[in-house]
Amino acid sequence: MELYHQEIQKVIDLAHALAADLPPLDALRRWFEEVARYGKLKYGVSEVIHAATNGGLDDKNYEPFLRAITVLLDAGTASGDLKPALDPEDVLLQLSVLWRIPPGDDTTDRATRLLDLILDGLRIRPARA
Repeated sequence: MELYHQEIQKVIDLAHALAADLPPLDALRRWFEEVARYGKLKYGVSEVIHAATNGGLDDKNYEPFLRAITVLLDAGTASGDLKPALDPEDVLLQLSVLWRIPPGDDTTDRATRLLDLILDGLRIRPARA
């Protein structure tokens, strides 16, 4: 379990680094891609961890993971790229689908399509005339 916590901490830390180094939408996309990559590597493990930690709520990395999402969402909102008042727990729930993609030839393509859908839902849209 300690190895899991160390690996998750690296993902959490990456959010802060990306937010500092990239435009908000690029940082968000890159971080989501890393979350997808991690989920692909750990396929099946996430369900065990989820069940063992009261649905994630007892996991010591749950709140830091939410704060990492918040950092990225806040940057995107401040830049005008993302909708205001996005809930990081809602975004985490959307991201959880990435851990459920079964391994296979189309895993990367499917993750890319799902990430596109998630990001499209978070982006602000100009009003139509």
